[in-house]
Amino acid sequence: MKKHLSIFMLVLIFGALILAGCSDDSSSSSDDSNDGGNSDEPVTLTFFSADGEEKEFNDPVAQKITEETGVKLDIDYPVGGNDETIPLMIASGDYPDLIYAKGDIGKLIDAGGVIKLDELIEEKGDNLKALYGDNLNRLRNTLDDPSIYTVGTYGVENAYWATSGTFQLQLDVLRELGYPEINTLEEFEAALTEYYEMYPEIDGQKTLPLSLLGSDWRWLITVGNPAGFAAGLEDNGQWAVDNETGETTYKFLLPEMKEYFEWLNGMNAKGLLDPESFTHTYDTYISKLSSGRVLSVADQDWDIADADKALVSDGREERTYAPLPVTLGDDYQSKGLQDYGFAGGWGIAISSTSEHQDEAFEFLDWMASEEAQILVNWGIEGENYDIVDGKRVMKEEDRERMNTDSEYGKETGVGYYIYPFPQMGNGAVDSTGQSITPNSEQDIIDNFNSVEKEVLAEYGMTNWIEWFPATEDLGVTKHGTVANYTIPSGSDVQIIQQKADDLTEQRITQAILADPAEFDEMWESMIKDLEAMDIEKANQNMTQMTQDVIELWQTN
Repeated sequence: MKKHLSIFMLVLIFGALILAGCSDDSSSSSDDSNDGGNSDEPVTLTFFSADGEEKEFNDPVAQKITEETGVKLDIDYPVGGNDETIPLMIASGDYPDLIYAKGDIGKLIDAGGVIKLDELIEEKGDNLKALYGDNLNRLRNTLDDPSIYTVGTYGVENAYWATSGTFQLQLDVLRELGYPEINTLEEFEAALTEYYEMYPEIDGQKTLPLSLLGSDWRWLITVGNPAGFAAGLEDNGQWAVDNETGETTYKFLLPEMKEYFEWLNGMNAKGLLDPESFTHTYDTYISKLSSGRVLSVADQDWDIADADKALVSDGREERTYAPLPVTLGDDYQSKGLQDYGFAGGWGIAISSTSEHQDEAFEFLDWMASEEAQILVNWGIEGENYDIVDGKRVMKEEDRERMNTDSEYGKETGVGYYIYPFPQMGNGAVDSTGQSITPNSEQDIIDNFNSVEKEVLAEYGMTNWIEWFPATEDLGVTKHGTVANYTIPSGSDVQIIQQKADDLTEQRITQAILADPAEFDEMWESMIKDLEAMDIEKANQNMTQMTQDVIELWQTN
């Protein structure tokens, strides 16, 4: 009996020691509870990210993150852009610790694959609460389920010092044509036509006036989205939103969309559109841009960044691009600098099957701290930046590589772990009043290449955004952006939109490449097919969702 009692007492003592250790860890502040002090070996958290490329978590910044948090990430990405990863994950019930599912987060919520974070945020999410502040409501799921399942992805405070996604034209075109004003599609086409006639070849290769990438998911980026931008729409993905009423419409129903794609059809018929725009691969597209023979694109900066850096590295700065506020006509206003507020919506979730839920949450909370934000944005003091007169100053070599070397982020980790983790945003400042990112507007201006500065000076500008309607004049959207909404899996709107997206991508591509005489008939046929699949029901459901988001975000 004494032997059994002794064993029992030992179990109680051991259990108490374990509980005491857990208590000490959880009661520490969010700033210092993740120093990895509980074990000599870091905890490995598996992390699926729907965006990115294969890379080991072993660069200097990653090592510093592990040193500070006691966490090492084992990151997995979808292979070849496979969008079936989340459904397969749900079917198997085999989830990683952390999941960035983008628009598929709703499927995980419905399947019970991720946990609610509300209590954890309240109990020990000091950094997250400080980061999001009044924007915490924008992380909530729906009016019916106002729980928080994800954190991260987009910056909370954003300054609009640059635009992206609009039409972009080679600097040499502007220079050779005497620095014309280009605000409409008509003016844009005229500039391309004139330069193309002057230079039908560049460095022995055929000049391509306009190239798009419509052969994969980037159809939305380079074909679908620019149509809305040209029509003066905000970036709401496949939808157009009345910001006052919340009324939401599938944008390809709008007459402005027909006008835009009819213009593209004409560009193709005139030989001004790259004939491989809907067949070439991403690598081929970037190779063409890197060669300097593509005069214009309609693309996001992040999508063509490798080509831009290659051109600068080759000393061909005149072949890089200037963003233009091009619209259908003078009656439309470019929304290239639109402020959507904190976008909310997508983010990183913690799986319901994770054996390291506390560690995963504490890791995400630490990533929201000022210390982490400085680290992921600036890198390591003494290695990537110095403190000069109390201010962070990026080392010249690092500054140079950031702008010219596509491998810099992967090799050093600087800037690599901002997205899709919690981030303060490029408009935020730290507790000392310094910019949380190494790129202030002045930094952006300073980093323009020599030809950019030359061309800007000829237009009497210092930054390209001076061409665009100002952010403060456009106001802030009440609904964020529909592009980030989590549409319920299996809902009418989700099913109808998927069918509509498949249809429009196919039919619009065919219409662009068709004989101009056939365009009207092809367009009307597409509209009838959209109506037949009950697109109006999707409009009504999406309108309700937009109005619900506005109400949810205004809830205290």
